[in-house]
Amino acid sequence: MSAGPWELDTSVVMRLLVGEPLPQYRRACDFLEAQIADGQSVHVSDQVLAEAYFALQSFYEISKPEALGVLLKFVEGNGIAATALAREILALPSLATAKPGFVDRLIHGASQSAGHTLVTFEKAAQKLPATLVL
Repeated sequence: MSAGPWELDTSVVMRLLVGEPLPQYRRACDFLEAQIADGQSVHVSDQVLAEAYFALQSFYEISKPEALGVLLKFVEGNGIAATALAREILALPSLATAKPGFVDRLIHGASQSAGHTLVTFEKAAQKLPATLVL
């Protein structure tokens, strides 16, 4: 196996989160455990976390609060490297009912990191800095 750094895509993250299908879950776990044993971590992008968030809710019918809790536990797990932004947002109290929500806050954070002002129609975003609501 070639050396990392490694970036997990949504298909691998979903196997780690839901444990199915079992053969793929085991391979994903074995891979992650091998990286941890080697002193490495694997990166998970904000985009993958957003996609996993929607998949947990739509396909696996997990409630929004539970999906956010699963993702928070995942990014806090050993061997997982997520952005500071994602970790910060997932740790917000009452995120499941917050307006703007998880994905909108990820989008806003990426905009801010790039030094941009976010332009949106989402009225709830007006409470965020560097945002223009049309």
